[in-house]
Amino acid sequence: MSTLIAIDQSYNKVIATIKSCKTKIQLKGASRMVENFKILYKKVGCPKVLLYSLDETLNKQYTICQL
Repeated sequence: MSTLIAIDQSYNKVIATIKSCKTKIQLKGASRMVENFKILYKKVGCPKVLLYSLDETLNKQYTICQL
């Protein structure tokens, strides 16, 4: 399996996890997933746009859960 396919699959799983969160506690776990993703895939050259997108999706979900 190529690295890009692995990054893409992992990215999609993290996004799906973030979007499924309904509480702040769940988002805290999703936030740890995002940090782990960043640590793992920065080492192999993950595009920065994906890292930015994860942060933005997480922030958007925090706003939704605040309502």
